[in-house]
Amino acid sequence: MLLAQLVGSLGYHLSNSGRERQGLELAEAAVAEAGPDAPAAARALFLDRLAWAHTRAGETQSALRALGEAHAALDATDGAPAPSWAYWVNREELEVMDARVFTELRRPLRAVPLLQDVLGRYDATHAREMALYRSWLAVALADANEPEQAAEEARRVIDASGDLSSERTAHRARTVLRRLQAYGDVPEARAVPADHGHLLLA
Repeated sequence: MLLAQLVGSLGYHLSNSGRERQGLELAEAAVAEAGPDAPAAARALFLDRLAWAHTRAGETQSALRALGEAHAALDATDGAPAPSWAYWVNREELEVMDARVFTELRRPLRAVPLLQDVLGRYDATHAREMALYRSWLAVALADANEPEQAAEEARRVIDASGDLSSERTAHRARTVLRRLQAYGDVPEARAVPADHGHLLLA
C-alpha cells in the first residue's frame, strides 16, 4: 500500500509538471498496485489522482469515469481501516477534485456550484486551501461567462496569496489573471489584471 502511495504521489507531481503521459502511467500503476481490496479512503485517493491524470492528459471520459469510481470506493463500508497518510480523504475533498476536473475540462456549470458549496462549508482558517479553491472558482466563473463574479473571486485569491508564502497559490493567482485578460471589454474584469499585472512578470 505504501508503494502505491509513493507511486501515486510521484504521478500526481508529474501530471502537474508538464509530464502528463508519465503521470498518467504512474497513476494507473498506483491503482493497480493498491488493488480492489485497498482501504476505502486509500483507493478513493488513488482513483481521484487517476481522474486528475486523465484530465491533464485530455482524456475526458476516462477522467469522469475515475471520479465516479473514487466516490464509489469511498462509499464502501467494509474492508481494512484507512492508513494514517489517508486521514484527510473524505467526501468534501473528493468534491474539490470533482470541481477541479470539471474546471479543467471547461464544464463550469458543474464546477461552480460544487466549489461554492465547498467554500461555504470549509474551515476559513485554512487560508491556503481557501485561496486555491477560490482560484478554480474564478476560472470556472470566467468560463461560465460571468466575468464580474470571476473578477471578485480573483481579487480574493490575489489578496490571500499575498499573505501566504506559497508558490502554488501565487501560480494560481497568475492563472486567474491570465484567464481574466479575455474579458478586456468588461471593466471589473479588466481592472484586476491592470491592478496586479506585475504578478504576471514574477
